[in-house]
Amino acid sequence: MRTEFFIPMAKVPTATHQEKKVNWETRTFYEPDNVKAARIKIRAHLAKHVPEKKYTGPVRLLTKWCFLVTGKHKNGEYRTSRPDTDNLQKMLKDVMTTLDYWTDDALVASEIIEKFWADIPGIYIAIEEL
Repeated sequence: MRTEFFIPMAKVPTATHQEKKVNWETRTFYEPDNVKAARIKIRAHLAKHVPEKKYTGPVRLLTKWCFLVTGKHKNGEYRTSRPDTDNLQKMLKDVMTTLDYWTDDALVASEIIEKFWADIPGIYIAIEEL
């Protein structure tokens, strides 16, 4: 089984799972509004591409984060500025888990994550069984 799609987005979310805050009075964690908004946006786009059958065995996840070209950057050039790929990926995989792409994101045994500057911003995702 293989799932592959591109989600065009005028602005790729840069808020990450790592930005959770702590309320020291109640000693609870919470997501700031920008993180909630990013999660909602990613979920809305991913919901359109949920596979008919969820993955139950090991998978490879290929993700290409394509950010709108700015400044002196060129289409296809690697982006080396923040956010870090692992921080971007955490929220994405969590949302994919809640949408039943797979039984658990621990099934992602191989992962390729890239960030680019692009004329057409968005997120390319490919999932394949191993």
